[in-house]
Amino acid sequence: QVQLVESGGGLVQAGGSLRLSCAASLRTFSTYAMGWFRQAPGKEREFVAADSSTGGRTYYADSVKGRFTISRDNAKYTVYLQMNSLKPEDTAVYYCAAVRGVVGAIYRDEYQYDYWGQGTQVTVSS
Repeated sequence: QVQLVESGGGLVQAGGSLRLSCAASLRTFSTYAMGWFRQAPGKEREFVAADSSTGGRTYYADSVKGRFTISRDNAKYTVYLQMNSLKPEDTAVYYCAAVRGVVGAIYRDEYQYDYWGQGTQVTVSS
């Protein structure tokens, strides 16, 4: 059974940083494209960042570009989301997702992903 487990969420002041981790029980983790999504209260889940299976391509939502960085460690079966210069509007539950798609492809639509974590809460105070 595939499991994605997020960690690293918490409460931080505006301007601060957090690093989210997502550990995957995927034996062929390096062949999966990974993504981060978030859902704020009363809002739909939205795309945040994505990483291709090769790790060579990344893509970010405009709202986080220049502040967030997605990266992966294939040896640890883990994908990260480094979040800097956090704003109150970044407050949400953050989810990681995995899809075994086309090599090198980026996936931005949540419906393209096959596996999801349970989410981790990020709260940014003003």
